Amino acid sequence: MPCLVYYKSVVRKDFFGALPGVVGVHGEQWRVFRTKVQKPILQLHTVRKYIQPIEEVTQYFIQRMCEMRDERKELPADFDNEIHKWSLECIGRVALDVRLGCLRPNLPRDSEPQKIIDAAKYALRNVAILELKAPFWRYVPTPLWTRYVRNMDYFIQVCTKYIDAAVERLKTKRSVVESDLSLLERILAAEADPKTAYIFALDLILVGIDTISMAVCSILYQLATRPDEQEKIHEELLRVLPSVDTPLTSRHLDQMLYLRAFVKEVFRMYSTVIGNGRTLQSDTVISGYRIPKGVQVVFPTIVTGNMEEHVNRAAEFLPERWLKGPGDSQYRIHPFASLPYGHGARMCLGRRFADLEIQILLAKLIRSYRLEYHHKPLEYKVTFMYAPDGNLTLRLIPR
Repeated sequence: MPCLVYYKSVVRKDFFGALPGVVGVHGEQWRVFRTKVQKPILQLHTVRKYIQPIEEVTQYFIQRMCEMRDERKELPADFDNEIHKWSLECIGRVALDVRLGCLRPNLPRDSEPQKIIDAAKYALRNVAILELKAPFWRYVPTPLWTRYVRNMDYFIQVCTKYIDAAVERLKTKRSVVESDLSLLERILAAEADPKTAYIFALDLILVGIDTISMAVCSILYQLATRPDEQEKIHEELLRVLPSVDTPLTSRHLDQMLYLRAFVKEVFRMYSTVIGNGRTLQSDTVISGYRIPKGVQVVFPTIVTGNMEEHVNRAAEFLPERWLKGPGDSQYRIHPFASLPYGHGARMCLGRRFADLEIQILLAKLIRSYRLEYHHKPLEYKVTFMYAPDGNLTLRLIPR
């Protein structure tokens, strides 16, 4: 995303300086920053501390879903925006240590949570216009570029405000033992400059809200249109959670094998992130083609995940393929055919939290409700993400 690189390295060099973060950043600067933040965010015991807070957010979100249904028990046409609110509330709890209040009924259009959601959508979804159409913004400040900069400045303002408050809370905390600290507090305690936390939170919110929300839209639509698979998930949840009031634990989540397999299969066939790009650091030969240093190579996981060459019975939706045992060739799949979070050193930094949020939402929702869809089938469309295009008017029925 050259526009984001330019924003961080030129327009707001005063703020980012030598700490530009992990999104839209390359080389040594990227490595240094990633090293500062990757240990706490990728450790399982840190992630598991957020099961209960995210479950609380999700319980309230499901309650709001019930309240916003119409007389046919259908969710509103703009339900995707409600999913964005849930996503931001979860990410705010992780990245900023606060409840932002995104799920309040009748949230005003000019409220801070809605403005954050709108800014995140705008920043990501206009990258294609800024980059793939004539990039006039590189020479003159076009209206699109001016608004892009204004949106990014708003992210900085929000992150600075909440993390400054977290710094003050940390000063009064009696225990600074690592196991007692939140993810944000661990970063603040380890780094002398709170700017590391500002930029970490900004990157997490910038790329996390829209991607997780669009993934959830896709998963819920697939659940609603695949009743047999949905019932298998419900049967599994009845075994894992005999009581609907049972608080979730990591042990419960580990037992939800079919639920996780369903999500993986959605990502294989309808990959929310359509591909992964890498800029070659040296001249490279790939499949007999000599590709010079500096060229960007895109691995289109939305294509490879649906190729019979790499996936047996690729056109069929089969969560079972992810449950296969050793030597089971019935559901052959190349290990690199579907890479929803990328691979290698630049694999998605927030992937464990994304998985956690999605699994908790599905577990709490499908344990108590059935999803249905009774309208014209939705087509999938590429914006910045790949997701169903149209009104997500799902029917939510208590079991």
